[in-house]
Amino acid sequence: MGNDHTLALVGSESLLGREIRDMADAFAPGFALRLFAGDDKEPGVLTRVGDEPAMIGALDPAGLDDARAILLAGSPESSRKALELAKSLSGATIIDMTYAAEELPDARLRAPVIESAPAEGDLHVIAHPAAIAVALLLRRLQTLDPIVRSVIQVFAPASEHGAEGVEELQQQAVSLFSFKSLPKAMFDTQLAFNLLARYGDEAPLPLEDSELRIERHLATLLAFPGDGERAPMPSLHLAQAPVFHGYSFSVWVEFADDLELDELESGLAGGAIEVRGREFEPPSNVGQAGQSGIAVGAVAPDRNQAHAYWFWMVADNLRLAAENALAVVRELA
Repeated sequence: MGNDHTLALVGSESLLGREIRDMADAFAPGFALRLFAGDDKEPGVLTRVGDEPAMIGALDPAGLDDARAILLAGSPESSRKALELAKSLSGATIIDMTYAAEELPDARLRAPVIESAPAEGDLHVIAHPAAIAVALLLRRLQTLDPIVRSVIQVFAPASEHGAEGVEELQQQAVSLFSFKSLPKAMFDTQLAFNLLARYGDEAPLPLEDSELRIERHLATLLAFPGDGERAPMPSLHLAQAPVFHGYSFSVWVEFADDLELDELESGLAGGAIEVRGREFEPPSNVGQAGQSGIAVGAVAPDRNQAHAYWFWMVADNLRLAAENALAVVRELA
């Protein structure tokens, strides 16, 4: 049986890993983090967890053996290695933020910020943050008035591809001003000062794959038990935005009945949803950085369609994934 107070964090130097390290004390008090490398180059590096120094260890069975839970936040390769090592362990719960385990038969898709009760099992895959954000909005709107249909344009940040995506966007911007050739290992095309409907043919992860994952996860999250009828699946399209962090969403929703704007804004607010009324500036992905949940603003009726409204929504993708992972950890206490 694992140690009830030890968490093994695989991929501790990734963007997601750093977010977990920054949040662990506040969101999962009483648990101690043990750090593991996400690739072969990181073991032995001295880093910090909170205010305390910590050493990043190599990923091996001995290091994972007494962990109560193993959080996967690194590369797909490190996650697959950890999953293989975990087969010989007993008592450890796997919490996967990399989707390496989502096709395994025992995997359970998780989004505690939405769920009414914890899920059973020892293999938990944290839902895509964009799917969590959309599900939060649609499930809440459905309780106010039945949704007839909705259309959502999702704008993804470079940080969804980890530090490599952020660095490539930054280097592309610098290269353009320096009249140098652009690095294209991650996107295989120019992202800086550009919007992309798809990546280049040589990109390691097609944008369409991410869109399909968001749709799959969203369909599951909308089916979670809740109050009243489930919201219908939206028409959804994913585009790559030239921003470093934070998802943005342009949302159009048609309701069955007439709703007043004040009724919508007051009904939406609460829990994990912050609403910026007409007297405030709409939320932005930059302003949402480091904030929990989602922020919604610029709510306005559609001038050309009765019963329909526009919404602008933002979410910190790293924060949303990390806080749901740590919520699963709290269930183990």
